[in-house]
Amino acid sequence: MKKIHILSISQFNEAEFGKEFYVNTIENHIKHTHLHIDAPHKHDFYVTILFTQGSGTHEIDFESYDIKPGSLFFLNPGQVHNWTLSEDISGYIFFHTQSFFEKDFTRNHIQNFPFFYYDQPSPVIYLKNEKINYFTNLFLSVLNESKQIELYKAEKILTLIHLIYIDCAREYVANQQKIEIQQHTYVRQFKDFQVLVEENYKSHKSAAFYSDKLNISPKHLNRICQSVIGKTTTEYIIERVLLEAKREIIYQKKSLSEIAYNLGYEDYPYFSRIFKKHFNENPSEFINKYRQ
Repeated sequence: MKKIHILSISQFNEAEFGKEFYVNTIENHIKHTHLHIDAPHKHDFYVTILFTQGSGTHEIDFESYDIKPGSLFFLNPGQVHNWTLSEDISGYIFFHTQSFFEKDFTRNHIQNFPFFYYDQPSPVIYLKNEKINYFTNLFLSVLNESKQIELYKAEKILTLIHLIYIDCAREYVANQQKIEIQQHTYVRQFKDFQVLVEENYKSHKSAAFYSDKLNISPKHLNRICQSVIGKTTTEYIIERVLLEAKREIIYQKKSLSEIAYNLGYEDYPYFSRIFKKHFNENPSEFINKYRQ
């Protein structure tokens, strides 16, 4: 099994503003970073990609999505992805750290945008034809501004990115029919819960741990989760653990028992039973199927 690469912006020569922001055309990005994108990998930053021409397949956390003109993809830090692209592919890509975005938009956290939820229903928007030119011009404006030597360059780039995210959120909500979730009063508390899970899911899996950190009762936390995502608190935690299990099973050079232990399960048979309950196959069967 191959060890999965984790890329940082500092690895990209074109990165700006203290290695916190990068923008390029897809064509140039592929040409200069093809060694990184031939294999599945992770990032420690947020990625937004617009494909304007060509076709292909984009695999994100073991789910495959079609690439076509007007495909807008969003990647959270830590998601595993790779793609297969046609030779005529074109478009734009930018990525940035959380701190780069939030230093100017401190009241609008990056996770507020629905396509960057940790449990995003889908990481892609398929734009209608009349919207493709609009978003293409926005991405091109970001790229052009990055080439300038002007006052308030970073501020203008951040403003353009914020505009892209706002308009993407409108498209995303319409496509996913999540208006009621976006307006729900529980959303902010649920996002705080998500952040805690990302920080602690390997060592803490009880709902009581997270409700205590949030200063609410386990019952109320469960009510929040049920209202926002239709799952219990425990279901959400375990699904996050098992997603990481899938990633590590496929790409890490560790035994299954080591992976289970690193995810907080000293008893491998118990971990295997949980895995099979959720995916209808044990870890060994998952590996064999994925390698076919």
